Amino acid sequence: MLKKITTFICLVTTPLLFAQVGGESTFQFLNLISSPRQAALGGKVITNYDYDVTSGLFNPATINDEMDNQLAVNYSSYLAGISYGTAAYAYTWDRHVNTLHIGMTYINYGEFEGYDLNGVSTGTFTGNEAALSLGYAYNIPYTDFFIGANFKMITSKLEQYNSIGLATDLGAMYINERLDFHAALVIRNLGTQVVTYAGLREKLPLEITLGLSQTLENVPLRWHLTLENLQTWPIATSNPARATTDLDGNQTQEEVGFLNEVLRHTILGAELFPDRGFSLRLGYNFRRAEELRLEEQRNFSGLSFGIGIKMNKMRISYSHARYTSASNTNFFGLQIDLR
Repeated sequence: MLKKITTFICLVTTPLLFAQVGGESTFQFLNLISSPRQAALGGKVITNYDYDVTSGLFNPATINDEMDNQLAVNYSSYLAGISYGTAAYAYTWDRHVNTLHIGMTYINYGEFEGYDLNGVSTGTFTGNEAALSLGYAYNIPYTDFFIGANFKMITSKLEQYNSIGLATDLGAMYINERLDFHAALVIRNLGTQVVTYAGLREKLPLEITLGLSQTLENVPLRWHLTLENLQTWPIATSNPARATTDLDGNQTQEEVGFLNEVLRHTILGAELFPDRGFSLRLGYNFRRAEELRLEEQRNFSGLSFGIGIKMNKMRISYSHARYTSASNTNFFGLQIDLR
């Protein structure tokens, strides 16, 4: 069985290895961070297999019966006046194999001033996008492997243009309970536009992510290692602002070495007291740090941190992520146990 799963994953991922990253596909909001906990751990963590019902939005293989009757809502005041949020709910009707997960991601780009080609005002317009998902996970009998899938319907409205898309996420996860070690692989946003904006069919923001995590034996701390955007190599491009000029006026463009390329795919995170009523979370996103850093100025880009508090049947989460000295984001979340 394991050999069949490995073969299937290889067949699915091989033709996708040269897919594009941001800016060259539509529905980019699909890869936004799904919860304050994920944001605090650096973003795109896919190995939390516990009560956190929002984990199923990013990795459907994490859907489990601990999420039963858990309802979560999350909100972030994002960059440049953009706001977005997520919601998730799970219901278990058979604790052995059957847990159904429902999720939503919504983003509002705010209000814009419209002008025609002659600079005459055409009034204001808005833009928003949403995705509704239905997810399910399955434990392969007599193994420590879990597989899952999300099926998503996507809608987008940008001024007078509308688009509809369909996509799926595929997840696989290995759990070693003795070592408290998790490993996961997720292929996200396999799909297509059903209705295009103006007759031009665009790609969806495909992403392949690999994650590892483990709780230390004698310390109440769980570390996370995430490798993002594995479908694209290299991921970095030279920044013209970092070009150097010698005394003769010759310019040398920034060189991105192999180690720098590897780090730009890497996210590190740690959660202290992950199973307690109060937890501390810290993360570092190397790609965000490198792409947003300023020369000769320390702005802590890529750093994120947050807390989680459990009170009776409620869990409250908060995270703060550094982007630049002029722009940071806060993420708030509430999860309620409806049992």
